Amino acid sequence: MESMVHSQTSAGSYFSCNELVELGFASLGSNVLVSRKASIYDHDRISLSDNVRIDDFCCLSGKIDVGRNTHITPFCLVAGGSEGVHIGDFCALAYRVSVFSQTDNYHGLSMVNSTIPPRYKLETKETVSICDHVIIGAGSVVLPGIQLAIGTAIGATSLVTDSTEPWGLYFGVPAKRRKERSKKVLEVTQEYLVATSACPEGS
Repeated sequence: MESMVHSQTSAGSYFSCNELVELGFASLGSNVLVSRKASIYDHDRISLSDNVRIDDFCCLSGKIDVGRNTHITPFCLVAGGSEGVHIGDFCALAYRVSVFSQTDNYHGLSMVNSTIPPRYKLETKETVSICDHVIIGAGSVVLPGIQLAIGTAIGATSLVTDSTEPWGLYFGVPAKRRKERSKKVLEVTQEYLVATSACPEGS
C-alpha cells in the first residue's frame, strides 16, 4: 500500500512545495498535494491546511479555506465566490461533487451567467460551511447557504438544499436524514493524531 501511495504522489503529478508557495495561496500548510491537472483560481483567497490533497481536474475558485487532512477527489468543483466555502478537518469530497456559494436566479426575474453585469442579475450569495468529519458522496451538489454539521455523511448523487444536523446520513433529491452515523470515527481520529504527533509525517 505504501508503495502504491508513493507512486501516485510522485513523478511530478503534484506541484512541489516551492511551486505551491510561488502560486501565492493565502496560507499553506505542510504536506499539501495539489495536482498539476487541477484548475485553481484566486490563489490569494484560498487557504490550505496540513495534509490537504486536491486531485486531477478539480476546479477551485473564490474564497475557500480547507482544513487539515481533507481530500478533494477528481472532478470536484468548489466555487467560493465572494462569500466563501469553509471545509473543515478530516473531510472528503468524492468524485464530481459540486459546492456553490452563489447561484443565478432561475425564476426569470433577472438575466443569468457570468457574462452579464451584476446590475442585471439577482444572484444568491451565501457562505457554505462544511464542518469536521463530513463526507460528501460522488456526484452530489451543495447549494449556497448550507451548513453541513459535524459528522454529516451525504450519499451519492444527492442534492443538498437544507443544512444538516450532526452525525446523520443524508441522501436523496432533496437530501433527507435517513440514518444515524457512528461517532467511532472520533476515536480513530484521536489514535491517528497521537500516532502522527509521535511519528513525523511520512515516516
